[in-house]
Amino acid sequence: MNANLPRVLFLVEGNTDIRFVMGLSKISALTMAVPRRIYREGDLQRRVRDAGCQVQVDEIPGGRLRFQLSSLAYLASHANRFDVILCQEVLRGAFNGTLVGALTQVPVITYMGVHPIEYFRCRRERRQIGVVKAWIGESVIRFLMSFNGRFATRCLAMGPYLRDVAAQYCRRSEVGLYYGVDTERFRPATAEERAGLRRAHDLPLDKFVIFLSSRISHEKDPETVLRATALARQRGLDAVVINLGGGYRDFLRLAKDLHLEDAEEWVLGRPAAHPVTEVMDYFRCADVMALASLAEGAAYSTLEALACGTPVVCTSVGGMRVQLDGYACLTRRRDPESMCEAFGWVAANPETARAQALRGREYVIREWNHQKAFFDLADVFQQVRREQRK
Repeated sequence: MNANLPRVLFLVEGNTDIRFVMGLSKISALTMAVPRRIYREGDLQRRVRDAGCQVQVDEIPGGRLRFQLSSLAYLASHANRFDVILCQEVLRGAFNGTLVGALTQVPVITYMGVHPIEYFRCRRERRQIGVVKAWIGESVIRFLMSFNGRFATRCLAMGPYLRDVAAQYCRRSEVGLYYGVDTERFRPATAEERAGLRRAHDLPLDKFVIFLSSRISHEKDPETVLRATALARQRGLDAVVINLGGGYRDFLRLAKDLHLEDAEEWVLGRPAAHPVTEVMDYFRCADVMALASLAEGAAYSTLEALACGTPVVCTSVGGMRVQLDGYACLTRRRDPESMCEAFGWVAANPETARAQALRGREYVIREWNHQKAFFDLADVFQQVRREQRK
């Protein structure tokens, strides 16, 4: 291990992407503090082992409340071993980090990957919570964002949209690209390659394949993608839509609940594909990548699709509205008709749509590629370490 590398503690309060862990392990002497149950029961433990990452993993026991207390005790005991504490988000986990960082004078960097208030409001929009719980929850979120913004050394936010949100709470906010997009793996495929990939993954060769690479959660809007696809089929487009992810069964169930005609024939769902070795195949062989959301941060799946030269149809909200204008077909929020029209345009103008996506690939290479992501992050670590030494 290079002695000049900064000693970084990555505090994870849920799950995290193996691509980020792999990159961190190359630019730092990395220790990762994780919730024991989530780490062992999910696939992160296996992926860390399979990737051969140089990382010390410290498992912290307990559910949400116990983890909160245990991680606070862990940080208080171990913070001084590190040059930097990197917090996964800007809420409850980061609260422990910024509190201990303020007491021990260890620099703390928080990461903003979503707009916490907008995402929480989606629960109310979906009527998952009542008025009182919504008010209390948003008040707590605002307090945590303000506290963490006040005491964090830096806040890195994924993309310009979230950077501007973060700057309202932390004056030392700047863009951070998380793991970036590996534009060598996420690359355009020829027509022959697309056909081969469809055969390899048992996808129809003769249909218009819509790829929904998104978890099924309260801030996403898979209903609009499904209804838009159903409308497009009614208008003569022989389309299928496929979702990959841990919630793919929920996606299939949703199609049934919406009573879409013959949904079992054109709605496909499969478990999550490995992010390093397999998921790019689906982006590369799809006719279009679709993402409908009620709120959105950076929307990495849209950037990965553009890197593959695959046309993107997505809702004009949040980071997608800011980042994808001119590179994707932006549609109105919760509007299946608007999204259906975009599917029809891509199908009727495949070369024009692909040329637009390829311009998006140039944008991704320039602004979002994974080498830039970790070069910039390594530079932030060094800056913070130099400032602390002064």
